[in-house]
Amino acid sequence: MKARDANVIIKTSEYDAIVFDLDGVVTDTAGVHAAAWKQLFDEFLKNYAEKTETEFVPFDKEDDYLKYVDGKPRYKGVEDFLKSRGITLEQGDPEDPPDKETICGLGNKKNIAFQERLENDGVAIFDSTVKLIETARARGMKIGIISSSKNCEPVLKRAGLLDLFEVKVDGVDAAEMGLKGKPHPDVFLSAVDQLGVAAQRSVVVEDAISGVRAGDRGDFGLVIGVDRTGIEEQLLEKGADVVVKDLIQVQIEDDTPSSWLPSAIQSFDEIMEKIKGKELAAFLDYDGTLTPIVERPEDAIMADDMREVIAELSKQCKVAIVSGRDRADVQERVKLDNLFYAGSHGFDIKGPGGFEKIHDKGKEFIPILDRVEQELEKTLQTIDGGAQVERKKFSVATHYRRVAEENVQKVKDAVDKVLHKYDSLKKGGGKKVIEIQPAVDWHKGKAVRWLLDALELDREKAVPMYIGDDLTDENAFREIKKDGIGILVATEEKKTEAHYVLADTDAVRAFLKRLSTSIEQGDS
Repeated sequence: MKARDANVIIKTSEYDAIVFDLDGVVTDTAGVHAAAWKQLFDEFLKNYAEKTETEFVPFDKEDDYLKYVDGKPRYKGVEDFLKSRGITLEQGDPEDPPDKETICGLGNKKNIAFQERLENDGVAIFDSTVKLIETARARGMKIGIISSSKNCEPVLKRAGLLDLFEVKVDGVDAAEMGLKGKPHPDVFLSAVDQLGVAAQRSVVVEDAISGVRAGDRGDFGLVIGVDRTGIEEQLLEKGADVVVKDLIQVQIEDDTPSSWLPSAIQSFDEIMEKIKGKELAAFLDYDGTLTPIVERPEDAIMADDMREVIAELSKQCKVAIVSGRDRADVQERVKLDNLFYAGSHGFDIKGPGGFEKIHDKGKEFIPILDRVEQELEKTLQTIDGGAQVERKKFSVATHYRRVAEENVQKVKDAVDKVLHKYDSLKKGGGKKVIEIQPAVDWHKGKAVRWLLDALELDREKAVPMYIGDDLTDENAFREIKKDGIGILVATEEKKTEAHYVLADTDAVRAFLKRLSTSIEQGDS
């Protein structure tokens, strides 16, 4: 739900990281930038008006700044503002001198003006932001910073804040990595990737309209807009989940339990009590849940004894397999006709009696994904060591489980290089896999909720149970957290939205067998 000027609580059980924008969020340099832009454009526009014998209309430090340059890479800001005035210049080269009338030349001139003002005026910081960062760090959260500016590091050093951030992705880094600027989510996604966390479990804090749009497009768990200039409506409209006037309104709550999740097997009686007198709907991930994780995805074959257990369970309740694999692929591997299958993270769903649902927008992406597959195959051939491209109907996965550690970053960079060409796609993650998917608001959690409604289960009486092991399963755990039972398959302690844990696929089989028997005997 969108919220205006609200107090916000960030719970450490729900989020692992916060990524802050620099200007206007951490440092009060937005005014310095605006003044430097005005100095640049007013001088240019006066000369242009004289040469073309047109009226001189000065640069507006509020309206023009927010609409055309705020939060954007410098050269993009020059281009967009000039375009708003009907002026076209050659792009030029980043090495252009500041007196050359090209987009790059003007951008370089603005940078000089900014640095001069910075040197004279210093760097003001928002104390409430620094306190929030320090609190988040103390409670175990990871912290990153992004900026479209190439002056990010000098500004942070001048302010004495550089050591607060584990990861920095600024204009210099974006240029080196070939990342698109806001409103594309590339810089934010690169930051959380380097922090080693999922976007869905990360918070974006932004004051620019283009920045909240980027956070929204990157499918981040929470996008906080900071309104210091009266643009609350625009921030909400473009993707902010909540808008605050200052980060003093944001608090960090460490609600991570002191001990990890209880075992689903040891808590079996408690689980049965939750479903007593109700109708169970069981949703099961495939890889890592029904079969162990293997180096090659094609080698993940489900054991016969697991198949027998699922077949028996399907006689007692509705059972659906929800997988990142193609629906046809996972259906062929499970080989049970009376189940529901949601493939491609829920884009393609099929079940008994002609039951079928294909996400409306999914088909539009097939030609684009065809191109991505070809480009990835070609690009990854140049990297030694076992990277494998797996094409699915509605996504393209790159597996790097067999890649030597020294080459893993090369694989990630290669995937990012391909991805940044396509605005309509987004990056997902998992265990040693990077997945390129359509950038639409659809995932395993939404597929589970859609199935619950489509199967016409009484919401008051139905209890959804989801068992999974990976980052993509967290969306499903989150979806059913209030009215269902989430069970994570894992041995190492981690933050999760699940309620219980099972150690491995053997434990999953034992739990499902006991569950099936108990329901059959009427214990539920």
